[in-house]
Amino acid sequence: MTVARPALHLVLCGLLAIAAAGGLVGCAQNAATGRSQFTAFVSPEEEAKIGREQHPQVLAEFGGAYDNPKVAAYVQRVGETLVARSELKGQPFRFTVINSDIYNAFALPGGYVYITRGLLALMSSEAELASVLGHEIGHVTARHTAERISRTQAANIFSSVLGIGVAVLTGSGDAGNLAAQATGSGAAVWLAGFSREQEFEADKLGVRYMAADGYDPREAAEMLSKLGDGVRLSVKELGRPPESADEFSIMQSHPRTADRVVAATDAARAQGMVVAANPRIGEDAYFDAIDGMAFGGDAESGFVRGNVFTHPKLRFRFEAPKGFRIVNGEDAVRAMGPDNSSIKLDAKQAPRGVEPADFLVGVWAKGVRLQNVERIQINGLAAATGALRMNGQKGPVDVRLVAIKHPDGAYFRMMFVVPAASGGKFNEDFRRATYSFRALTEAEARAAEPLRIRFVTVRPGDTQASIAQRMATKDGFDLERFRIYNGLKADAPLVPGSRVKIIADR
Repeated sequence: MTVARPALHLVLCGLLAIAAAGGLVGCAQNAATGRSQFTAFVSPEEEAKIGREQHPQVLAEFGGAYDNPKVAAYVQRVGETLVARSELKGQPFRFTVINSDIYNAFALPGGYVYITRGLLALMSSEAELASVLGHEIGHVTARHTAERISRTQAANIFSSVLGIGVAVLTGSGDAGNLAAQATGSGAAVWLAGFSREQEFEADKLGVRYMAADGYDPREAAEMLSKLGDGVRLSVKELGRPPESADEFSIMQSHPRTADRVVAATDAARAQGMVVAANPRIGEDAYFDAIDGMAFGGDAESGFVRGNVFTHPKLRFRFEAPKGFRIVNGEDAVRAMGPDNSSIKLDAKQAPRGVEPADFLVGVWAKGVRLQNVERIQINGLAAATGALRMNGQKGPVDVRLVAIKHPDGAYFRMMFVVPAASGGKFNEDFRRATYSFRALTEAEARAAEPLRIRFVTVRPGDTQASIAQRMATKDGFDLERFRIYNGLKADAPLVPGSRVKIIADR
């Protein structure tokens, strides 16, 4: 049996006489949305407390804050100017750049807003940034989290009266996905996905705040179109099917489309939103702010350059086989290849004095019967390897485990997985990947540099193809990436004197 959301809202408000006996606040008109809202179980003070308590956990689980004072100050400034145009003017908001290459943005109750470094790299103007921050501010001013939690708790309390099924809150995804990394944690509850109606409401509020601050609200739809192109490119890079695209972006936790943002903009105009005669875009200010920002990771979390992953802080590097795509997650580095083959690399501390074979058999694979266990040397590092066959989701898989003892004392664990039906076709690729692992000297670690976002000036005669050749990614997607990251159509000429974004060596 399905109960329409407005009907549930009316029933909940109608039951406030019962809730009042328990000291609950009832339905009240929200100043931002103008509608009556059921937020009985979460007061504004409780929202602020949730934000304060969950902020450190979000940072710990989702990659930490990106350590770049220039970028951080810029995002905070843009966010604060939008808040000043909102119904929560004067309330402190905290805007944090998350050190992740995933395209995502989200907000906690109480004014905690997050945007990933990856999404900043995709953007090309201050107006695009304002469109994303404005949307997240809209979720906060509309009190969507408080509303969602209150509805769910009230429905649980009154389920015997209402006679309806109640949905269980689920975490919002991102890649590598941001909320999947928090599954089972307290943070995932507060970052649960919003309804379509709430997303539309946040879009209306976001474009309203943009317009009030002088930005062109049409950039919100442009940003979503670019985001869709960027996500599709990410999926192609990983060799994944197109239908998996939303796993890698804001589109899963914020199910929006450019058309729906246009509709929200039209609705905001109908409700009195006024757009400046010459709204600003802010390309130059944005370019100056993110010039030099890390791309593909940084020295703190490790970074990808082509098929090589380097982690200066943990002092190691390894190379994935040709045809594999490396994804740097919070818990592990993964390389995904053809035919459902994969490599996972992570690190684990072990008791002092434990040798690789003992770690492999007695710690990592304890209770599992490994075959062909042997001691090996990998670029001067003591290691051990063993194999097993097990049942995967799509049938039997062959698994090879490699435990490598790093000079710093940690154990690095490489796990190679391939369908048993592959008949050993990846054996040589996996052997090369295993022996590509090596420890970095302190000097090598200090010298290792990630790729950077840089801007170059278009000269007469430059074309998309000629400038794309200057991209340092060198992975076969350089021209497509150049177009997407600069918001260009395939046949669009470049304007001499203008600036365009590239991915550079340093």
